[in-house]
Amino acid sequence: MSNARTRRALTAVLSAGSCMALAATAFASDGEAAVSSMYATFWALVPPIAAIVLALITKEAYSSLFIGILVGALFQCNFAPVATLDAIVNDGLISAIAGNAGIFLFLVLLGIIVALVNASGGSAAFGRWAEKNIKGRVGAMLSTFVLGLLIFIDDYFNCLTVGSVMRPVTDGHRISRPKLAYLIDATAAPVCMIAPVSSWAAAVSGVAADLGTGVSGIELFIRAIPYNFYSLLTFVFIIALSVMKFDYGPMKLHELNALQKGKLGALENAAEEEGSPKGTVADLIIPVIILFVLCTVGMIYVGGFFGVDAWGDTAYAGDFIGAFGNTDAFIGLPWGGLLALILIVIYLVARRVLGFKEAMACVPKGFIAMVPPITILTLAVSLKSMTSALGADVFVGNVMEGASSFLYAMLPAVIFLVACALAFASGTSWGTFAILIPIVVPVFDASSPLLTVGISACLAGAVCGDHCSPISDTTIMASAGAQCDHLTHVSTQLPYAITVAGSSFVCFIAAGFIQNAAICLVLGAVLTVGVLAVLRSISGKKPLQHS
Repeated sequence: MSNARTRRALTAVLSAGSCMALAATAFASDGEAAVSSMYATFWALVPPIAAIVLALITKEAYSSLFIGILVGALFQCNFAPVATLDAIVNDGLISAIAGNAGIFLFLVLLGIIVALVNASGGSAAFGRWAEKNIKGRVGAMLSTFVLGLLIFIDDYFNCLTVGSVMRPVTDGHRISRPKLAYLIDATAAPVCMIAPVSSWAAAVSGVAADLGTGVSGIELFIRAIPYNFYSLLTFVFIIALSVMKFDYGPMKLHELNALQKGKLGALENAAEEEGSPKGTVADLIIPVIILFVLCTVGMIYVGGFFGVDAWGDTAYAGDFIGAFGNTDAFIGLPWGGLLALILIVIYLVARRVLGFKEAMACVPKGFIAMVPPITILTLAVSLKSMTSALGADVFVGNVMEGASSFLYAMLPAVIFLVACALAFASGTSWGTFAILIPIVVPVFDASSPLLTVGISACLAGAVCGDHCSPISDTTIMASAGAQCDHLTHVSTQLPYAITVAGSSFVCFIAAGFIQNAAICLVLGAVLTVGVLAVLRSISGKKPLQHS
């Protein structure tokens, strides 16, 4: 009762404070737009920090994000009320919707495909097959992990596909939805960040190109893979945690509720339907394969593999790697998703597991299922826009330049921490490494091994901060894929992500002095497993048993 009152009081105070700020400036002269007095200062990070803290306290995402947007707009417009409203509507919400229309379309297409697969009975059939063939909770968790590793093309695609395929499996073994969301989130971005053929590799290589290093952006990306300690140690962490059969932090309660009481923690309106009794496992696997193949084709088509790319360039015709590095996932994924949806409808209707009217009834179902993640994503992107307008990148750049005078060999560890903080506050991995890589490259000599370690620290910290952040789009997609409450997912995975971040930080300290990826990875793996063993011993509880 006390906690509830505290949350209500805090929300009221913040809301009243926002209203007072507006009222206090109700008669201010807007005039011409002026540079914010808070530009490129620590205040630029206050709006996302306020939204994150409020979300964690109130357990409510929509109002928390909106208050963060409001605070950011007030700071940006020097508290002028009319300009603030204009910034929220035009610079925030409308820009977020327009700039992300492609990914919103892809989400809706995926939602419809998931609804079709459920209605066909494919998901239920796969669940029955998995119950017989995937043994125990460990097998279910490791199967989810392996599938996440295999879908390395794009993190959005990974989150929603792995979620829709593995929900019946994990539900059957009484694995909580927050745990499923963690397994999805912990493989999606990390595997994309170490896969040379992925939308993330394309983004990094684009940022790292033409920075005077003497090598191509994609070569720098590949060199950085062995030093991407956070991504690699996350995989070690998942395997060790699954095999040890225990949990800690808030996740422990959810797992015990799932195992002992059957309370999986699914969203109230996200119950799975049995679907057609004619459905088979093939009715899930074939649509997933169609989606995977056509999304890959869509990505390389937009990148110019078949001739001219989306920008009229012919430089990458027949070059798979080059076309993938040149693609735009916001165009390629909807392109492939739309073709996949058409073929999947034809396949399921031809199989007679669904009638045409039943298939069309899945269109609004899929759209409705994606409304919550689209809403949160819109608010999160709007908040990022406010943070950018306040010069958060300039502030972080100044911080990094100040860190350059610090002990040289410690710079990778410092860069990792700065990237973690920026990605956590901004909710974007791509934005984080886009800001930091051009700052980091001039710090190191082009021939120094520390250049590779420094870039790896940028990428690892970007993934780590993004993984922890409640306003991260990948975190939002993982919640949607698992059909789990978003803030529950954030609070349960945070201790796990912090554990891996601690091991990664130690590895980057070591890498600054020895520049040997193998030795550092072994050190990190031993440290990660050792920490888990200590936590399991401290818990004093028996490990979770097989269902």
